[in-house]
Amino acid sequence: MTMKHEDRRETSSVEEAAERLGIGRNQAYQAVRRGEIPHIRIGKRLLILNAALDRLLAGAESTMGS
Repeated sequence: MTMKHEDRRETSSVEEAAERLGIGRNQAYQAVRRGEIPHIRIGKRLLILNAALDRLLAGAESTMGS
């Protein structure tokens, strides 16, 4: 019996994260360099962990109500 593989990936590209955040590609790369968007580097690729992006968005959502 095989386990069903979940369709959702664990990581996103910087471009995908930018789209999700509603910002431009260059702005997303700048935020990554400043450490504002948590990321990992594998070789030359920058990847955004979806769980970290979810937490970032949840934190922003909670501060908007304040």
